[in-house]
Formats: sequence, C-alpha cells, structure tokens
Amino acid sequence: MEVKYDKIGIDYNLTRKADRYLTEQLLGHLNAKENELYLDIGCGTGNYTNELQKKGFQFIGIDPSIEMLEKAKFKNQQIDWRIGTAEKTNLIDNSINGIIGSLTIHHWTDLKKGFSELYRVLKVGGRIVIFTSTPKQMEGYWLNHYFPKMLNDSIVQMPSLENVENSIKNAGIEIIGIKKYSIKPDLQDQFLYCGKQNPELYFDENIRHGISSFSSLANRKEIEKGLSELRRDIDSGKINEIIKSYENELGDYLYIIGKKVSR
Repeated sequence: MEVKYDKIGIDYNLTRKADRYLTEQLLGHLNAKENELYLDIGCGTGNYTNELQKKGFQFIGIDPSIEMLEKAKFKNQQIDWRIGTAEKTNLIDNSINGIIGSLTIHHWTDLKKGFSELYRVLKVGGRIVIFTSTPKQMEGYWLNHYFPKMLNDSIVQMPSLENVENSIKNAGIEIIGIKKYSIKPDLQDQFLYCGKQNPELYFDENIRHGISSFSSLANRKEIEKGLSELRRDIDSGKINEIIKSYENELGDYLYIIGKKVSR
C-alpha cells in the first residue's frame, strides 16, 4: 500500500480536495470539541485533517505513505504528521478523544487488528467515524457498465458492511449510527464515484490518476475501451438510460459512527 500511494501521491492534491459538506458531516458525527486531540487515520495528504484543524480542532494525521505525508507537511506544519497504520499507530493508550477514517479501511491489512488498535488509543466516550463504501453499494455504480473488471477488483478488496460491523463490535466499540451518503453535484473531492452525475469528469486524466481503482487496479485496454464507449453514449444521450438503470436506494457511501463505552 505504501508503494501504491507513494505513486498516487505525486499529483494527488490536484483533484483530491476536502469537500465542504463531507468535512461538516465528519465533524458533526465526531461531535468534536476544541482543546481535545483527534486522529485522522489513513490521512493521505491531509486534506480533511487540515480543514478540521483550521476549524479549531487539534489533529494527529497518520498514514503509511511517506510521499503522502510530505504533501501533508507542506500544507500545514502545525499538525502532527506520523508514519503508521491503523494496525500500529504507536500512540499512547487512551490518548485520543476521537478518530476519523475517510476511504481508508479497504487498505487496512487486518480490520480486527485495526479497530482493536483504535479502541486502545481512544478515550472512553470518544467516537470513531468511518467514511466508506460497501460492496453492495459499489455494485450499484453505473461505472460497472463501462469498467466491469476494474469495479470487480475494487469491490473484492472492499470489506462488507457485516465484516466492518463485526470488527468494530469485537474491538469493544459500540456502533451508534450508520448514515447513507449519496454523491452531490458539487462534490469537491474527486474520489471513485465523483462522476455519478457528471460522467465527463472521468475523461480528466488527473482525476483518474487520483483514484486508486483507475491508477492501480485498472487495465489500460479496459479503460480505453470503457472511455470510448462512455464518450459515445454521452454524445448519443444513451448515458442517461445507463445511469437510470443503476438507480437504487442504497446510497453511494456510508458513515459508520462508533463510540468507546468502556476500557
């Protein structure tokens, strides 16, 4: 994972910017308070860490990618940036008031160890907010029509909601909420399904480069073929039928909110 994100991290900040709505949602679910210490696990280049810190909340950012953290440090040297993983944070027991993890858990090597480690460092009463997607949600992305192998490879590495819930509960964390999120037209963070309502975004090479599914999992021939078909369907108007055929009530992503209720 370090190698993959060291490569992606080169131009990551061009398209992966903190979205205003998602930032407010993370902050609200975290129930953050000033003068307390929070952790952004799998922080990447620190876009959300930085935005939350600017709102007056103190953060530590942890990520396994040196390249990503160098970008983060350049952005804000006031934040404590550290190399580490969810499974091994090297933080002190009961030292963190709350934790966020945005689009990161599918990169963890061991969910059980990851959540157990986060439980260890989290103070009693502290919350953990995970922003992720599930395999079932991803099966509802219209991207499957144009890039079936890429989406399948992405879905395979994505833990099921049941697996995530069990790992959280087994770690001793109580799940206090699961909230669906659907892509908004003005999304500023160009992650995988950013083009749900604006397919033209996928023709931007910089956007594709900032999405691990396109930059690390995808086959070049499939991408070229898929983009060609997508271009044809946009020009003919058929894309509207394709998008409509994938409409569902599952939401595109989820916030999973947990709370440490005991030591």
